[in-house]
Amino acid sequence: MDLLTNLTLNGLATGMLIFLLAAGLTLIFGLMDVLNFAHGGLFAWGAYSGLWIYQQTGSFVIGIIGAIMTGFILGILTEKWIIKPVYGNHVQQILITLGLMLVLSEMLKVIWGPNQLTVAPPDYLKGSWEWGGIIIIKYRVFIIIVGLLIFAVVQFILKKTKLGLVVRAGVMNKEMVQALGINIQKVFMFVFMMGAGMAALGGVLFAPYSGVIHAGMGMDFAILAFIVVVIGGMGDFKGSLLAAILVGLSGSYMAYYVPDLSLAVNMLLMAIVLIIRPQGLFGARGVSR
Repeated sequence: MDLLTNLTLNGLATGMLIFLLAAGLTLIFGLMDVLNFAHGGLFAWGAYSGLWIYQQTGSFVIGIIGAIMTGFILGILTEKWIIKPVYGNHVQQILITLGLMLVLSEMLKVIWGPNQLTVAPPDYLKGSWEWGGIIIIKYRVFIIIVGLLIFAVVQFILKKTKLGLVVRAGVMNKEMVQALGINIQKVFMFVFMMGAGMAALGGVLFAPYSGVIHAGMGMDFAILAFIVVVIGGMGDFKGSLLAAILVGLSGSYMAYYVPDLSLAVNMLLMAIVLIIRPQGLFGARGVSR
């Protein structure tokens, strides 16, 4: 039972980290129809900037806030200077964002060096609880709670606020929203900024979870995020959460029981889903559901 609990918690925590990255991709694609392959770079920048601020201030909370702000800033700059000129052209979006991904990774090496950096969680999140003979690691529980809170907040914004109404309307018909006098470009900017902030949050939370970070980590997680988006359904926000949990759990269990398949299980899972349901597990495109 202790083994199963820890494998499950590990899978859920990993799934939540992937979700924070994939959710941003889902929102950006669902509203803006943009394929952003540089999203993993924002994840890595969140990890590095958050760690640096954490080390400078001694406060993990300030480090998290700083990482999110870094994501916001990079998101605004990316949308304005990189994405805006290639709206509507998926091929150019893929090429230019892949190039940006490489640039962001190399910039990390220039600023913080090419070597791995070690990270430890703050003292109040170290260690574990013991309940009924079962060991529960504190930091994994913390990640799961944060991931669920972010999901709840974004769902509230999308479903219960005027901004969410505009976002959902923009998914369905951008031209109609513009005809009603709403500046859809500002909505695009907000969505891109929010997606980038979630990616950066995922990065800073991943750093203590993994114990080490490196400049190439963004590409590794970006691949997982795109797998999750495909499995959950392109543009489906709730689908991204459930698909991320599925990917996290399958990876955790396979790494223990069938290590040889641990790297291939996610690709295999995506292939099976695409064969059975090419549109993804949760069907129609759009963040409105």
